[in-house]
Formats: sequence, C-alpha cells, structure tokens
Amino acid sequence: MGLEQIIPAIFIIAVLILILPEFLRTNSKLKQFNKNLFIWSIIVVTVVIVSYLIFK
Repeated sequence: MGLEQIIPAIFIIAVLILILPEFLRTNSKLKQFNKNLFIWSIIVVTVVIVSYLIFK
C-alpha cells in the first residue's frame, strides 16, 4: 500500500470521526437512520464509481 492510498484513507477516517457523532445524534429513530444511511450509501457509491471511471 503506497502513500497515495494511505493519505486518502486517513482523511476519510478523520471525516467519519467528525461527522459520525452528529449523524447518530440526529438520526435517533431507526426508520430515519436507515433512510439517511441509504441516501449516504448511494452518494458514496456514486462518487466511488465516478472517480474510478475518471482516474482509470
């Protein structure tokens, strides 16, 4: 694993650490949590696919 993979992974973990507590606090109801988690997973998958196609 090169430095070009380690640095983005560190940044993603840092962003998750910053966002996750507020995300969990505002999504205290299970139905709302699942809905928001689904939306965020679609966003993340879309960004990963687009970045893969661009940088391939």
